[in-house]
Amino acid sequence: MTTEPILELRHVSHTFSVRRGLFGRRALRAVDDVSVCLAQGDVLGVVGESGCGKTTLLRLMLGLLRPSHGDVLLGGVPVAKQDRRSLASKIQLIFQDPYSSLNPRRTVGAIVEQPLHIHRVGDPAQRKQRVRELFDLVGLPARMFDSHPGQLSGGQRQRVVIARALALKPRIIVCDEPTSALDVSVQAQILNLLLDLRQELDLSYVFVSHNLAVVEHVATRIAVMYLGRIVETGLSTDVFAEPRHPYTRVLLNSVLTPAPRAGIPDIRLRGSPPDPMERIDGCRFHPRCPEAVAVCAAQDPAMVEVRGVNVACHLAR
Repeated sequence: MTTEPILELRHVSHTFSVRRGLFGRRALRAVDDVSVCLAQGDVLGVVGESGCGKTTLLRLMLGLLRPSHGDVLLGGVPVAKQDRRSLASKIQLIFQDPYSSLNPRRTVGAIVEQPLHIHRVGDPAQRKQRVRELFDLVGLPARMFDSHPGQLSGGQRQRVVIARALALKPRIIVCDEPTSALDVSVQAQILNLLLDLRQELDLSYVFVSHNLAVVEHVATRIAVMYLGRIVETGLSTDVFAEPRHPYTRVLLNSVLTPAPRAGIPDIRLRGSPPDPMERIDGCRFHPRCPEAVAVCAAQDPAMVEVRGVNVACHLAR
């Protein structure tokens, strides 16, 4: 029996018009023909260099941007046909920086209660009770109800952000680098909290991070992006154990190791990242690929399945 994905992108592209010079404008295709889906209870990890289109992809998932081409489906219904209140009750975002995403003038209790107030959930007493339940769920003591964000630690502020995201009981949580602004000692606590909440509330996550160790720890599936396109996707265990795309291998080989005298990894990557507004014939990774052959410069590779993993590469085997 097949399970209907709760979030699905079908051949989605999004193009920005960017000013070049005094009068000129150029097209920047930030997301290019992306197809990916999220099943109930899964954690989709999205990885790639800065500028590869991860943030634009998240904004398309959240309905904050309309795709130039293709469809974004949430619960089988196009996001474009759902109103803002309906979307907010199904999908929520956990921000990268917990301090800048919280109003410093409001108490954290009022911050967590705000979605309930906007959506007219219950009366004031019921909303206060729901906030107390959320505080307990994310591990915040009730005495912090009247505290302001500036009085909390970074980890506590991120717990407030998580509690606010859970207020409307969404099915999907989008995590945009949720631990990168935290101390290393706190990162593991927040990741374990997210995993516990996934089990307890049957949540699904889209998890974006530059930290491959974090993604490997939390994700059930991986999507690797390069210049707006997904070049490899599959089960996390398969992709990390045997990456099929050269770019995925480069990403994994670039991870620093604490081993003594290991030095800087030699990733054999050629050149520098190309201008995303310049057209590249063939595979868009071939100018930097250490394994590129003649066909890579002439023909754009199609996505093919190789031992359970989908990969866009002429050399995949």
